[in-house]
Amino acid sequence: MTVQFADKQSVMQRAIALASRGIGFVEPNPAVGAVIVDENLNLAAEGHHQRFGGPHAEINALSESGIRASGATLFVTLEPCCHHGKTPPCTTAIIEAGIRKVVVGMKDPAAHVNGAGVRELEFAGIDVEVGLLEADVRALNAPFVKLVSTGLPYVHAKWAMTLDGKIASRTGASQWISNEQSREIVHRLRGRMDAIVIGSTTALKDGPQLTARPRGPRVATRVILDSRAVLSVDSQLVRSIDQAPVLVAASSAAVTANVRRLEEAGVEVLQIPPSCSLSITDQTRPALTGLLHELGRRGMTNVLVEGGGRLLGSFFDQNLIDAVHVFIAPKLIGGDTAIVPIAGIGRQDIPSLPQLDRPKIEIVGDNVYICGSLLHKMS
Repeated sequence: MTVQFADKQSVMQRAIALASRGIGFVEPNPAVGAVIVDENLNLAAEGHHQRFGGPHAEINALSESGIRASGATLFVTLEPCCHHGKTPPCTTAIIEAGIRKVVVGMKDPAAHVNGAGVRELEFAGIDVEVGLLEADVRALNAPFVKLVSTGLPYVHAKWAMTLDGKIASRTGASQWISNEQSREIVHRLRGRMDAIVIGSTTALKDGPQLTARPRGPRVATRVILDSRAVLSVDSQLVRSIDQAPVLVAASSAAVTANVRRLEEAGVEVLQIPPSCSLSITDQTRPALTGLLHELGRRGMTNVLVEGGGRLLGSFFDQNLIDAVHVFIAPKLIGGDTAIVPIAGIGRQDIPSLPQLDRPKIEIVGDNVYICGSLLHKMS
């Protein structure tokens, strides 16, 4: 059965949908989709980047198309690469296949590409169009763009709260605010993360394991901000270290015996110079930006911050949150001292409030799930 697209926007939308299949499998590479069509926009072949180190989307599509690629148009979400990495350059394969035109969603911001792929295709006589549905493509690959542009991972913040905006009662009780379906979504979210970050208080009070059940395409490193390196070796986190790594981000002033005790249990301890930028009440806690730079240096693309409220507040106050995942349950806790999801200083002026860009709102049983990227406004 012949598939014919209505217009070129529809072709790129298909490429974006294909690209999304690679999320969680291809990082720190971008998620890329490719579609090859004839002059009447009939589908000739398609493909996506399926796994890190594997063939790129263009190669998969060209392999499927065969001789139909000659004289056809290639739609690809991201500028084709023109360098030798884990795979040969896609530009060479495109030229050799006889592709007539290439429609690109967005240029690759990585320094080793950044327009060079487009120039190589144009030099070979191929017509190149750039920018079709660029906003959608950029949103899809926001984590990749941030990593290559800043060296920092893309930070997701997640919490479950009651209707009155509490994540725990005044005693710290929080299980379970969200329902089982919401928790299944959280496990899928964890399964595509490179790291999951919590504070030492959350590690102590909640005793979390922070693994994805069932396992996802990635195994996240569990990161605990623990200035004094006092995480118990009998904690769920350490006892499950065979399932996922544990990294304790501690102050450089942490007691040596504490650091050694954790390292002997298989925990990696990263000691970061103390900074007052994390918390206005605890000047010995490790600096968040220092931690994020280290995670980015390791190629970690997506980082999930699960709490508690003080830690989320610190990320928020420093404009370090890129996206949020919030689960709202039809329950009430009340109380002046009940715990809120984002503590810290907060914003002062309404016009400067960050807001979600094109938020996704989903009914999950009796919960509401809201997620989206944050747009930060300047006051």
